[in-house]
Amino acid sequence: MDLRKLKTLIDLVAESDIAELEVTEGESKVRIVKSSAMAQNQVVMMQPQGLQQQFQPGPAPVAAAAPAAATAVVAAEPAGHVVKSPMVGTFYRSSAPGNPAFVEVGTTVKEGDTLCIIEAMKLLNEIDADKAGTITQILVENGQPVEFGQPLFVIG
Repeated sequence: MDLRKLKTLIDLVAESDIAELEVTEGESKVRIVKSSAMAQNQVVMMQPQGLQQQFQPGPAPVAAAAPAAATAVVAAEPAGHVVKSPMVGTFYRSSAPGNPAFVEVGTTVKEGDTLCIIEAMKLLNEIDADKAGTITQILVENGQPVEFGQPLFVIG
């Protein structure tokens, strides 16, 4: 489980009335327990080999970080037409491991050309270009999880 998912789970537990949350992903298991004595959460990750790690984050200044994060997102908006993810899933640049990527930076695409695949719930969904042009940026790494509305490509 990556750190972004872990941070999201910690924030969800901290902001809700949930006292304890346990999530199993593959062979990894994460348990988050809200401490009533302190404003901290405890996370224990159990690896398949039996290794255990404990992570205790300090209280995060959520209110102060939100305006800075919003400013960074606005400033990072790429120039050109942005193709966004229509769903939550895993981003793949090619149809199978070892196959060439559908598009590279500099590839000219026309409307309807396949740009990538997003795997969601064991279904492979082809994401097509909704505008003709040249790929100027690829904003996601192969195999990376993506969220709904997350920018994937920039078409110039």
